[in-house]
Amino acid sequence: MRVIAPDAQNPLSGLGQWDDAVRERYVANRKKEEFRQHTDEAPSVVREFYRLNHTNQTVDFVRAKKREYGPLQKRRMSVWEAMDYLNTLVDDSDPDTDLSQIQHLMQTAEAARRDGRPRWFIVSGLVHDLGKILCLFGEPQWAVVGDTFPVGCAWSETIVYPKFFAANPDSNIPEYQTRNGIYTEGCGLNSVDLSWGHDEYIYHVCKPYLPEEGLYMLRYHSFYPCHQEGAYQHLMDARDREMFYWVREFNNYDLYSKGESKPDVEALRPYYENLIAEFFPPQLSW
Repeated sequence: MRVIAPDAQNPLSGLGQWDDAVRERYVANRKKEEFRQHTDEAPSVVREFYRLNHTNQTVDFVRAKKREYGPLQKRRMSVWEAMDYLNTLVDDSDPDTDLSQIQHLMQTAEAARRDGRPRWFIVSGLVHDLGKILCLFGEPQWAVVGDTFPVGCAWSETIVYPKFFAANPDSNIPEYQTRNGIYTEGCGLNSVDLSWGHDEYIYHVCKPYLPEEGLYMLRYHSFYPCHQEGAYQHLMDARDREMFYWVREFNNYDLYSKGESKPDVEALRPYYENLIAEFFPPQLSW
């Protein structure tokens, strides 16, 4: 087992602390003034996490990580082996639950399954957080989780803690501080570099295997400024707008399945092994 102990680059007690912060921020029907109050009262380690994230996620950093991880040459694993690998990460951020990482993954998938979602939707839910194995490859928390946002153009005020962008080196590059920045109006999100993390990584791992709707769910499930706040619509194209229906549908399962009952991994394993085999080969490149 590997524990990511808090330090200067990893202020959170675990990745789940970021998940909890997002879940609490987007409580249904929360008023705007309550949203501001919540962010102001968030634990200091959460604020420090966002400070690091907003300071370090630059155009150069994002593109370097895409070059590093894009070839998918870290290791070869099956989906279940990747789940077991993620399970070696001990997350101490939620002392009130003894759920394993695999059980957290299954909670999302099981909630979708109970609602009669298509099989591609269920398997997308199962794998959507597997990109968090980036932590086990040595990446700091701020380069694994966090609300994603475009780099190379002006940061939206809807991004949580926008004041922390003042320390980002890209703030000194005028071209990056315009509405469109290095992009063109309506270019489509596929042409836009978002901050680096588990969303973009798992998208590339699963790109050959899942339908487009599922890939949108994987790639943009942490893009809260867009799918929750409506920012960056000017960079989207018609296909993005159509596919974001599925991103928003998935968001309910991503945010609110944590309180579901504890999944019985061994009882459910035959179903999920069969589901995985329907969409994925025995071994994937990671």
